[in-house]
Amino acid sequence: MTIGKFRLPMATSLLIWALLWEIVGRTGASFVIPPLSNIFARIVEIVPTPFFGEALWITGKAFIIGNLIAILIGIPLGVLMGRSQIADRILLPWVNLFLSAPLSALVPVIMVIFGAGQTTIILTVVLFAIWIIVLDARAGVRNITPSLVEMAWSFGATRWQAFTKIFVWAGLPEILSGVRLGLIRAVKGVVIGQMLVSIVGFGRLFELYSSRFLMEHFWALLFVLFAFAFTINEVLAWLERRVDYFASSRN
Repeated sequence: MTIGKFRLPMATSLLIWALLWEIVGRTGASFVIPPLSNIFARIVEIVPTPFFGEALWITGKAFIIGNLIAILIGIPLGVLMGRSQIADRILLPWVNLFLSAPLSALVPVIMVIFGAGQTTIILTVVLFAIWIIVLDARAGVRNITPSLVEMAWSFGATRWQAFTKIFVWAGLPEILSGVRLGLIRAVKGVVIGQMLVSIVGFGRLFELYSSRFLMEHFWALLFVLFAFAFTINEVLAWLERRVDYFASSRN
């Protein structure tokens, strides 16, 4: 950001936003917006507690299992759609439908089928993460240069060898992009699942803090989740940049 002849660091807007938040919080205009310094003090207070550790373990376990399922199903499905016109025509409308649908409305349906427990929360994570992974894997495979695929067939590669040694690696930039976006969507999925289906993990903490109007605790937990999602995004974005040369080698 540049003002006049001065170039300001990107964090400037965040610092201005933080200052305004602190001023508004100090005025006491609304209990919903406590001072930002108090929120950071709450983060330091609640993060080391066993209560937070237990919630983190429950939430993290559902998040990891759900995302592993979404990745293990989503990438092969996207590769299949990228290579097969029949599969693409059959599955693409459904993938687009679920990607644009309000998925929160489907969570009660999953709960009726699988009950109010960890299985439903994991499936909610899968529901939020998988569709963008499928679409990006499909896009990555469709961008592979045909000569690369023809070379694999001419050397007698099996379908499994073509999948593991050609399609996944050549489409890796788009696949990583899909995984990154899927993980970010999954953060929303795991919290919604824990709040709607079974009051456990971070969902239980959100319910507890909001019902008792502990807004400093509520915002502290929300900031922890923001930091978690931001860290995932930055790590996977770094990985995407590291494998960019795959994209150029396809052309």
